[in-house]
Amino acid sequence: MQPLAERIRPVTLDELVGQEHLTGKDSILRKALEQGTIPSMILWGPPGVGKTTIANIIAHTLQMPFYTLSAVSAGVKEVREVIEIARRQQHAVLFIDEIHRFNKGQQDALLGAVEKGIITLIGATTENPSFEVNAAVLSRSQVYVLKPLGPEQLLQLLQQAMDRDEWLRTKNIELKETTALFNIAGGDARKLLNLFELVVNTLQEDPVVITDQKVMDIAQQRVAIYDKTGEQHYDIISAFIKSIRGSDPNAAVYWLARMIEGGEDVKFIARRLVILASEDIGNANANAQLLATSCFQAVNMIGYPESRIILSQCVTYLAASPKSNAAYMAISKAQSIVSQTGDLPVPMHIRNAPTKLMKEMGYSKGYNYSHDNENNFAPQEYMPDAIRNTKLYDPGKNPREDELRKHLRQLWKDKYNY
Repeated sequence: MQPLAERIRPVTLDELVGQEHLTGKDSILRKALEQGTIPSMILWGPPGVGKTTIANIIAHTLQMPFYTLSAVSAGVKEVREVIEIARRQQHAVLFIDEIHRFNKGQQDALLGAVEKGIITLIGATTENPSFEVNAAVLSRSQVYVLKPLGPEQLLQLLQQAMDRDEWLRTKNIELKETTALFNIAGGDARKLLNLFELVVNTLQEDPVVITDQKVMDIAQQRVAIYDKTGEQHYDIISAFIKSIRGSDPNAAVYWLARMIEGGEDVKFIARRLVILASEDIGNANANAQLLATSCFQAVNMIGYPESRIILSQCVTYLAASPKSNAAYMAISKAQSIVSQTGDLPVPMHIRNAPTKLMKEMGYSKGYNYSHDNENNFAPQEYMPDAIRNTKLYDPGKNPREDELRKHLRQLWKDKYNY
């Protein structure tokens, strides 16, 4: 038996649940289909929201040669074979699922056929096409964004399934509670329908009463919604970093768990912690960088599942640590000045003078060796003349950097206004 999601897959736009902004009355896609012509397009959205279904509806509606390839298994050879067939037929629609998995060479193989009108390309991707689809392919395609299905749409989908599917019509089903079904589905129609079919098939009762507890018992555990290669990846790592930056170890550990349950690369997580330790904590707590670096080395040696403990220790420490972005702001300001002023000359007194000629030219003349002075400090100019007295590092407002500020103020007095 085919899965429920396949048995009730829509064949017209009127049967499609959700994506009204693309398929509703007077929408872009509906108008194109009514006119009998469609542009090459990239359908971008999370799993189970209708990308493949829309491609099938287009094929069914236009009644033109239609070919499907999966980027997981197809290569340049298969793409060229379809293009050659389309050339003989004068035109065809080519649907490529997970087009983001094609490398540059595979995507480039499509360009000529798309430009000449041999094929109309429909690509489906769960990842931001700006990152994963070649600019040349994007420039020749319309990008349509598909949205996750909300509770009302998911309920409509269940009602539609019970009305249309022959097997479900033989069951006396009562949807008493739907929260668990919707939470586990996470806006994914395919996941919802597959779970719903599993629950109905498992419950040997009449009527079949759907409750949250029954659904959770059958599903065994709530599925963590995380796609380590898709847009969800970027959203969750953003929430993770911002929770640590915001000094909330509870939220930080939650998002860490989401990534762990989703099978995220342990090196990716640890690498981001090393960056954060300098960007968001810096000199407010120099030990943060040491711990983050040790964490990166440790998890690379240990791996999952034990590395989750090491990560949790590091995450909670960084989240609870005092924060400062002073070092991050300092290098950003310095780079901005460099981009504006170009290659300013190094002051003569702090240039290197390894040869006699360079010494005769004045290289290193007048340099005051810091360690020859009291407190190992000699007040002199280290900046190029054009930007002398420019302060780039402004210590943060925290106990450790307050100490650094006092020390710098004592050394430089009013030069940098510390």
